[in-house]
Amino acid sequence: MEDADLPLAGVVVLDLSQFLAGPVAALRLADLGARVIKIERPVTGEIGRTLAFAGRWADEDTVSFHAMNRNKEAVVADLKDPGELEQVRRLVARADVLIHNFRPGVMERLGLDYTSARALNPGLVYAAASGYGADGPWANRPGQDLLAQSVSALARVGGGDRPVTVGLSLADHLMSCHLAEGVTALLVRKLRTGRGGLIETSLLEGMLDLQSARLTARLNRPATDLPARDALVPSALYATADGHLAIGPTHPDRLLRALQGDHGAVGFDWVAERLAAGRTADWVQMLRAEGVDCAPLRTLDELIASAEFSAIGMTQVVEREPVEPGGETLRLTTTRSPIRIDGQVLRTGRAAPRLGAQGRLRDGAAPFTVGAPIDQ
Repeated sequence: MEDADLPLAGVVVLDLSQFLAGPVAALRLADLGARVIKIERPVTGEIGRTLAFAGRWADEDTVSFHAMNRNKEAVVADLKDPGELEQVRRLVARADVLIHNFRPGVMERLGLDYTSARALNPGLVYAAASGYGADGPWANRPGQDLLAQSVSALARVGGGDRPVTVGLSLADHLMSCHLAEGVTALLVRKLRTGRGGLIETSLLEGMLDLQSARLTARLNRPATDLPARDALVPSALYATADGHLAIGPTHPDRLLRALQGDHGAVGFDWVAERLAAGRTADWVQMLRAEGVDCAPLRTLDELIASAEFSAIGMTQVVEREPVEPGGETLRLTTTRSPIRIDGQVLRTGRAAPRLGAQGRLRDGAAPFTVGAPIDQ
């Protein structure tokens, strides 16, 4: 797809966020065609450049930073310097979107809170992410994915006596989706009215939204009226003789036929014991024959080697040019945008930018021009 055909072509986004949720929200907008300009502190940049998942690095940045910041530009500004802060304000006055995930009070001290930014640019779409919302006893606490999973009771969703958290940054990634959704909605309103707006969300709100069915059921039923654990045929993950098997929601009769049981045997424990006695591949064949949706539990390597992974084409190669002429170009294989537009997959070859790749916003720099490089 040509750049001009992308839905957000011409939209300018200032990304003042760091680490995961905010940067990934900006990344989603970049994949849809927006010009995303990452604004970072001097010398170290944002924390994601140095905080590595699994200790992986590439070309002086963490691999996780590359994954979350591809297809962006990068400028440096010392927000404690009045002249450089003024340059950032000039960018705010001309941009379409601003995204940040600073702690409460930081943007107010900088004069870049929503009220101040709206005075500079009434058409600005302002996206603010937090850990636990703008109000309440935890409003001033820094957000963290594992803590959000825990305080939201998500860690107990699997049942049993041992809580289990998702081993990925689920809360962060969900919040990035909500931020990007809110930004695009306000951009549509801006087209109609010329008015910008404020989108706010938090890690906790995303975790509660994820559990909407569970919470609705609990809020509308007394605790004493909960069904017994063994009264339902489970949809869950089970150990088999040689691995694990996932069973989707199904009618008890189908599962009983596949497991060769009777109605009196239905229950979590009986199903678990029965499945543990057979091989995963055999159970998959038997269950599917009875119309029971199921799948084997794969390792990451098994997923990557699978025909399904190949068919969906979820990867792309991004490149970063060397600093010195004749140097080695960095090439990384990463994931692509998970959506398609007009039947076409969205891919980019642009890697994450080096710190300050487009310069530093020093006092006296040329004004920001939409659609052209930032001239320092």
